[in-house]
Amino acid sequence: MSDRAALLKGIRAWLVLFVVCLVLSGATAFPLVHELRWTESALRALSVPEHLPGLMAWIVRVREDLDTVDAEYPFVLYGTDWLAFAHLVIAVAFYGPYRDPVRNIWVVEFGMIACAGIIPLALACGPVRGIPFWWSLIDMSFGVLGVVPLHIVRKKIKRLETLGTPPAPPAAAPVSG
Repeated sequence: MSDRAALLKGIRAWLVLFVVCLVLSGATAFPLVHELRWTESALRALSVPEHLPGLMAWIVRVREDLDTVDAEYPFVLYGTDWLAFAHLVIAVAFYGPYRDPVRNIWVVEFGMIACAGIIPLALACGPVRGIPFWWSLIDMSFGVLGVVPLHIVRKKIKRLETLGTPPAPPAAAPVSG
């Protein structure tokens, strides 16, 4: 396998991993009410309330409040539907670098900027919305973890760029007759 082919394979593998995580992250924003009910039950079954009472109290509060929103103001959850949709749309954008990494490196750089933006957003909006700081740290970890594969992809794309464009296949000889 040539250096170019190996780099392209590595770039595509990391992009697929990133896109799968982005899609899963987005898809989980649709069924929030049911997820919180399931999470609370699972945590109780694992005896989490005895070991991490702060986490359990937060999960119960969020679940109760989401139940209220779902029962009385279901239109508010429409916002999380759009959040999920945004994740899916952003995931589609990564088809560009999958297809032509050098030309579409800007999508990877955009993703890195978006990952970095998670940190100030969590630090600014978390306290305003009453989010515990430790939960904001979990939110910020998505930006930190998300930038890792994108940084790896960017480095690989830069190496691929130094190899130049692949030679064009020879043109077929014209048929004379």
